[in-house]
Amino acid sequence: MTSLAFDVTPVLNRFDMASWFNKNLIDLGFQVGTKLLWALAIILITRYAIDLVARFTRRAFNPVEPTLRKFLIQASEILTLVVGIVAFLSALGIQATSLVAVVGAAGLAIGLALQNTLSHFAAGVMLLNQRPFEVGDFIEGPQGVKGVVDAIGIFSTTVVTPDNIKITVPNSNLFSGVLKNTTAMRTRRVDLKIDIGDRPIEPTIILLLSLVQPHPLVLSNPKTTCHVASISPRATILYLRPWCRAEAYEQVQSEILQLVKEALNETNLSSAGEREPIDDPW
Repeated sequence: MTSLAFDVTPVLNRFDMASWFNKNLIDLGFQVGTKLLWALAIILITRYAIDLVARFTRRAFNPVEPTLRKFLIQASEILTLVVGIVAFLSALGIQATSLVAVVGAAGLAIGLALQNTLSHFAAGVMLLNQRPFEVGDFIEGPQGVKGVVDAIGIFSTTVVTPDNIKITVPNSNLFSGVLKNTTAMRTRRVDLKIDIGDRPIEPTIILLLSLVQPHPLVLSNPKTTCHVASISPRATILYLRPWCRAEAYEQVQSEILQLVKEALNETNLSSAGEREPIDDPW
């Protein structure tokens, strides 16, 4: 009778290999799944943290100018997002050190390339913080900048000129030079020099004050003043100084000059037959 021999060693080896593979696959799946779950949790935490940081920053910088406050809120949200991304990569087992180094090098290169832009940004932060002018103010700045402030941004300021042209001025230009805000005090004194020739001083001062004080745009307080500025053999110069609201400055200046010119011409004509003609002081 013939006996059959069956070698089970290869079968056992294959069974052991399959068991080892299944075990390692389960361990790998458990590790990867854990990392994915932790990474997803970090994404959710980052989303919540962005809202929380934005809310906190909004409350902390509530007294700050709205444009600057909005920028600070956005900056805090971006910073929180970057931290979340780094944590997300670390949770997946990706080394974030090299990524941070690359981002830092790129930031340095961008910073060097955008030096002027960064200077405009720094000047914008200082302008928004110190607030030497506000929207609606009339300013006179370096390089002939002159007009009403239309908008104040982080990098530039928009100004509407007296001839209704909108110009954009880099903030560093405004911050680095002398800046005159002609409407900040709400009232202005109009300084006029009047040459009265050889007319008598006291009656002329009374005449000028009687012309200026009733003007509807001239303020009664502070009072209009008129006094002698200089005397020479050929001319007597008077200072005529009415006060008005800042936005009416040019109109008051023009109309007062016209009134004075016409009044002095009339006094010239009325006294032409009584004294020798004098040179027109204008």
